[in-house]
Amino acid sequence: MRLMTNTDAALDRAFAALADPVRRAIVARLSRGSATLGELAEPFAISLQAVSKHITVLEDAGLVWRTREAQRKPVHLDAAALERLTAWIDRYRIDAERAYRRLDSVLAESRPTTPRDNTSTRTKEKES
Repeated sequence: MRLMTNTDAALDRAFAALADPVRRAIVARLSRGSATLGELAEPFAISLQAVSKHITVLEDAGLVWRTREAQRKPVHLDAAALERLTAWIDRYRIDAERAYRRLDSVLAESRPTTPRDNTSTRTKEKES
């Protein structure tokens, strides 16, 4: 049994945070630039308090961070955190693609090299 590392725990928190469609939509919006709580809440039929809780989950997962600019408190996407998630996914995607390429190669080698005769055996027997 493998012990859970800090990296594993961070990945778990990030993927759990992204499991919610509202939080994914917030991340998608923040990918276009920072936004305030009110701006992030606009497209949703939920309260500002609910959006704030979603942002807190994203913040606890290390996916976003907040600053204070006078009266504004913009939320920012942590692109490096998303890059870590992408790198983790890519590691397994690349392994899977490599396995599929090997399978394609084996299948290609097992195919007959001469074209098949479309005439069925039954037709050939009738002609005899």
